[in-house]
Amino acid sequence: MEVVVPRQEQSNQHSEDMLKFSGCAKAFGNSKRKAEEFHECGGNEKPEPEGKGNTMGCLKEYKVSQENFGISHKRRFQEYHTHQTDTNSKGQKDVLECLKETPNLASKKRDGSKKLAASKKKRKLEDELLLDELEQDEEMLFLLKTKNRSRTGRINNIMGVQQNNRKCHQCMKKERTSFVPCTKCSKMYCMRCINQWYPDMSTEEVAESCPFCIKNCNCNVCLRSKGTIKTSNMDITNYEKAQYLHYMINLLLPYLKQICHEQCVEEDIEAKIQGKSSEIEIPQSLCGDKERVYCDHCATSIVDLHRICPNCSYELCLKCCKEIREGSITPRPEMKFQYVNRGYDYMHGGDPLPVSCDLETSDCHISTECNARSDGSVSCVPKEMGGCGSSLLELRRILPHGWMSDLEDKARSMLKIWEIKQTTLQHEEAVSSYGSESKSSLKEGMLLFRKHWTNGEPIIVRDVLKHGTGLSWEPMVMWRALCDNLASDISSKMSEVKAIDCMANCEVAINTRMFFKGYIEGRTYGNLWPEMLKLKDWPPSDKFEDLLPRHCEEFIRFLPFQQYTDPRAGTLNLAVKLPAHVLKPDMGPKTYIAYGIREELGRGDSVTKLHCDMSDAVNILTHTAEVLLTDRQKSTISNLKEAHRAQDEREHRAPQRADVCLNGRPCDSREHIENKEVLECNNMDNRPIEISGDIFHNVSEGGTFPAISTENETMVTGSALWDIFRREDTEKLGAYLRKHSKEFRHTYCSPVEQVVHPIHDQCFYLTLEHKNKLKEEFGVEPWTFEQKLGEAVFIPAGCPHQVRNLKSCTKVAVDFVSPENVHECLRLTEEFRQLPKKHKAREDKLEIQKMIVYAIDQAVKDLEALLNCS
Repeated sequence: MEVVVPRQEQSNQHSEDMLKFSGCAKAFGNSKRKAEEFHECGGNEKPEPEGKGNTMGCLKEYKVSQENFGISHKRRFQEYHTHQTDTNSKGQKDVLECLKETPNLASKKRDGSKKLAASKKKRKLEDELLLDELEQDEEMLFLLKTKNRSRTGRINNIMGVQQNNRKCHQCMKKERTSFVPCTKCSKMYCMRCINQWYPDMSTEEVAESCPFCIKNCNCNVCLRSKGTIKTSNMDITNYEKAQYLHYMINLLLPYLKQICHEQCVEEDIEAKIQGKSSEIEIPQSLCGDKERVYCDHCATSIVDLHRICPNCSYELCLKCCKEIREGSITPRPEMKFQYVNRGYDYMHGGDPLPVSCDLETSDCHISTECNARSDGSVSCVPKEMGGCGSSLLELRRILPHGWMSDLEDKARSMLKIWEIKQTTLQHEEAVSSYGSESKSSLKEGMLLFRKHWTNGEPIIVRDVLKHGTGLSWEPMVMWRALCDNLASDISSKMSEVKAIDCMANCEVAINTRMFFKGYIEGRTYGNLWPEMLKLKDWPPSDKFEDLLPRHCEEFIRFLPFQQYTDPRAGTLNLAVKLPAHVLKPDMGPKTYIAYGIREELGRGDSVTKLHCDMSDAVNILTHTAEVLLTDRQKSTISNLKEAHRAQDEREHRAPQRADVCLNGRPCDSREHIENKEVLECNNMDNRPIEISGDIFHNVSEGGTFPAISTENETMVTGSALWDIFRREDTEKLGAYLRKHSKEFRHTYCSPVEQVVHPIHDQCFYLTLEHKNKLKEEFGVEPWTFEQKLGEAVFIPAGCPHQVRNLKSCTKVAVDFVSPENVHECLRLTEEFRQLPKKHKAREDKLEIQKMIVYAIDQAVKDLEALLNCS
């Protein structure tokens, strides 16, 4: 329903309706006073018969006039029931029905004598009406003022200069001509904002429950608000929480035992160095609580014991000290290889610009003489490795003396106490939760998740967005919120962003509005080749919650399996167990906004290249926009692809094509290959396990939010093509990439010349042609599927994966650390510490050993508190 605010230049029909409304309003005022006199006289006066001027007749006319001129539902409802004497009157209707009605008002004009009459009595009656009504209804004030200028002056004389509060909650503007008031609150939205920012809501839906009421208002004020909705759906009993804590301690205890063992070995060596047989005193390091301590050789995070040079402060972790004693320490050369920009024409198959051939590569012939003495003492590494090569390294600690070993003992004791007291907690749960179907469904979903998650399998959860409030994830909405965030120190810089050009694989500066226009409509280079841009981690993930607090809450709200994924309070998420005084790794949420088209280009595709994350992750597709190519573009792309293939053959880098068959028919064209890609995506044997998002029941303090339907989107094709490889296939995958590395191109479309680690280098994307060859040569194929709007993809740690956008996509991801995959986090940490210096994946950003220690410490405290309460 559209509520129109009349102006002076309205039609004759509106003028007539205004006159009729004024008359009814005055009659209603007279009727109200008569009713008061009637009660003062003790009720002896008989009510007037129903007619043109009596109370009931004018009340009905007044009600109809209100409906036609946009008076609020709440006002109509109150006046109607307050002054109606006959409770069984046929005029009684539901408020929402009254709203939807469009009554036909009579166009009969008043007599000219009534228009021109200007007696004192009339003025007195009108002023009494104004005084009586203006204090109660600001909307009537607006309507009466717009009738004529003389009345406006009298209103201001009576009430003073009173500010009109009739304005749109979204844009905060008063000059709009059409407003839709909400029946549940005092907010109203103009039609322009409804059409622009809430295209999925009808005017009737806005009137029944406005965006502010259903918690999906995306005005600037609401987007910057915090704590407006309940984000957690973890409604679990004490027994269930205790089960999770026991499960975590049980899985993590072997890793804590290994850490303690390594420290005990080093303490024994130090005792031997000092010539003592009893317990030794280890000085504490001078590092502060807010400092991270890394090994200067392998860049691994140091949890507690380490060695430091008293001369140059060079620090070594215990693993590096062990390698020095064993003579197996390897140098860490510095990566110096640079890809050369051979020009725009070269990237599209043309001739390269003349460039220098002096390409620096990493020097792997560093002379190292890191020796240990017979007593186990270690000298500082040579100057070539960053040390001084003279002094002996001294043992230092970070945590209190004996804290680690005491923690191991407490964890073992707590597991024993649990075996004794779990029966009591289980009985309490049986009494309090008597057969809840929702909890039963959730438990089944958790068991199914854990079964596949423990095996290192990816998982898809469908339709998670419908458990949110319906907040818009359109990039322009988020950008508007960022630009209007006055507290942000980057608000002045939001007019321009640094996007990654997927063709050149380098950053380019672009106007923010132009970037988002290309997101919806597409962009092309001068030769009509699609220009693929992407924003990675925008806005920065460490500021996501501060800059977009409402979107952050919405994202956490529809996260599935929050026991694992909640970045604030996940019981089984090791990342949230770090205490406040310890610096935490950046786990997200992180936003990825990128272009995409369905056709595989081969060069410059909007892709996330093959890589392996240190931790687990869940990636949710929150918004899409499909960009269709014109016939002219398709023809140009086809011609340029031929130029690319010719260039590969000239440079002897053309891949050897594998024969692909469909239904027994040889595939000798790229169209057939693309058809096979669609078949692979629909092959259920090649897809991860899928779980419906309906098993989750996100409940707010005021009840459930209405489900946001994504049915139309989920019926169409997917928006992002995923390939996730099994952990067991990592070595074979790496062998294939090393063998065929010359067939791939990376930055500036230059051939890949150097491979340090085929997966951690992140310079390969396997096209359909390469995936077919990989299957033929090594028998390896990934889980391949298309992610649709509203689907959450769970990627276990240690699984190499790559993504190509089939549409423009906005994805939001968060990292977490599950106890089931700690062993993979440790394995990856070991791989990363072997990488050369300045490698993009070398730094131990996760600090998994530190997480293990503090996760057990917190879990022991929480479980102890629960058992003591039983």
